[in-house]
Amino acid sequence: MSRKFFVGGNWKMNGTKKVADDLLGNLMKGSLDPNVDVLIGVPALYLDYVKEKSSCCIKVAAQNCYKVEKGAFTGEISPAMLKDIGVDWVILGHSERRQIFQETDLLIAEKVNHALQSGLSVVACIGETLDEREAGQTESVVAKQIKAIHEKICNWDNVVIAYEPVWAIGTGKTASPQQAQEVHKILRKWLADEVSEAVSQKTRIIYGGSVTAANCKDLAKECDIDGFLVGGASLKPEFVDIINAKQ
Repeated sequence: MSRKFFVGGNWKMNGTKKVADDLLGNLMKGSLDPNVDVLIGVPALYLDYVKEKSSCCIKVAAQNCYKVEKGAFTGEISPAMLKDIGVDWVILGHSERRQIFQETDLLIAEKVNHALQSGLSVVACIGETLDEREAGQTESVVAKQIKAIHEKICNWDNVVIAYEPVWAIGTGKTASPQQAQEVHKILRKWLADEVSEAVSQKTRIIYGGSVTAANCKDLAKECDIDGFLVGGASLKPEFVDIINAKQ
């Protein structure tokens, strides 16, 4: 089954309106491959602004949302609020949320479920730490993380899985195309065995972890790598080259 290539840019806690204007200007003047779904993950404060300024071919995502519609949860935002301003995507389970903010597999799964139930599409992030990889635990860790999500959701139609090895995020270290493909293949087999072959074949599994214009083409050649979730490079002009990695 053919899966449409998907490239997301995660701005993280970076940007101003001026920076957003510059980044959007670079994207909109770039010749983007029309066969690629393009997403930008924007700080919550600027979601409305970026959504208004961006073109229809660029999807805008929140970088987080909570597991309920409303309530006494100071500082959080809900899927309902995102829908209210026309945002249809959210990134959940990023390693920085797991590592820095101590979000558990269960909480992330509950957030994914509520986001989907609220009509959002989700980029669900999973990945192992360096210690876990060196201990030979990569497969068990990513299986545990994806299993937690599977136990909370009923439908995978609006889910993109992002495999992001924690040791390769913001470090300059990138999983080799072969290392990334190996884990993507494991994840696709897990979906086939535990969910269904149809879900396995249609669910996009993208790679994140120090993706740059220099390494994206080799990564994109691997059969189970359906795109990228890009951090620092999404704040640079080379993001256009990453989007066009399949050309």
